[in-house]
Amino acid sequence: MRIFDPHIHMSSRTTDDYRTMHAAGVRALVEPAFWLGQPRTSVGSFTDYFDALLGWEPYRAAQYGIQHFCALALNPKEANDERCTPVLDELPRYLLKDRVVAVGEIGFDSMTEAEERAFTVQLGLAKEFGLPALVHTPHRDKAVGTARTLELVKASGIGPGRVLVDHLNEVTVAPVADSGCWMGFSIYPDTKMTPDRMVRILQEHGTSRMLVNSAADWGHSDPLLTVATARAMRAAGFTEDDVEKVLWRNPVEFYAQSGRLALEDVSEGAGPSDTSAYAGNSVRRGGS
Repeated sequence: MRIFDPHIHMSSRTTDDYRTMHAAGVRALVEPAFWLGQPRTSVGSFTDYFDALLGWEPYRAAQYGIQHFCALALNPKEANDERCTPVLDELPRYLLKDRVVAVGEIGFDSMTEAEERAFTVQLGLAKEFGLPALVHTPHRDKAVGTARTLELVKASGIGPGRVLVDHLNEVTVAPVADSGCWMGFSIYPDTKMTPDRMVRILQEHGTSRMLVNSAADWGHSDPLLTVATARAMRAAGFTEDDVEKVLWRNPVEFYAQSGRLALEDVSEGAGPSDTSAYAGNSVRRGGS
C-alpha cells in the first residue's frame, strides 16, 4: 500500500516518525506552512522557515525513503498580526521554487477582516503562479466559514478544481462537493475526524475528489492515522482500488496540477551524498 499524506507538518515531528511512516507505506507528503506555536516577531522568521521547508525537510525525509513537497503561505492565524503580513511581499519569489506544489495553508482561523484580505491576496497569487490552493477552514463556526470560503474562491476566478478545502466534516462536506472543489479531511484525535467517521463520509459521498490527511503537528496527533483510515476502509468493504484512490491517486492528481510533483523513487537509505536534489535552489514556474 502506498500512502501520500497531503497535509502534515513534519517540522514538528521526529526522525522516528519518518521511519515508522515509511514502514507503514507513506512514500510522499506535502507540508503546508503553518503557525509554529508562538507568535513570530519578524518576516525573517518566515523566510528562515520557508527555506527549511525547501531544503532541510526534503533532505530529512529522503533519508527515510519519503518524498517531501511543500505549500507556502501566510497562514490564517498569523494574518491577524501586522508583524507577519509583510511576508506577502516575499511570497512571490518563494512560489517559484520547484518543490512548492501549492499556496497554503490559506483561509480562515477566526474569520476576521485581516484573514479575509490575506486569503484574497493569496488566492490571487495561486492563480498568478499557476498553483493549486490549500485552504484551512476555521475550527469554530465551521459551516459559516466554509460558506464564506467558497464565496471568496468563486470571486477570485481560480478554478474550483484547483482548490482543496481542508478540515471538513459531516456538516461542511456537501457544499464543498457541490462547489467542484476538492475535499480534505484531517484524521486527528479529539478535535477533527476519526477513521470510522471518515469511512461513513466516503460511503455517502464516494471517493472522487476526496483527500485524507493526518495534519500531524505539535499537538496531540498521529502521522499514522492515514494508515488507520485505510484499514477502516477495508473493514467497511472498500476495495484496494478505493483505498489506493483516496490515499494515493487523489492527492497525486490534485498536486500534480502544480506541474512540479516529480514523484521519483526515493531509496530508503539515501544519505548526505543524495542531498543535492533537495537544496531548494532551483527556480521555475508551475503549470498554468
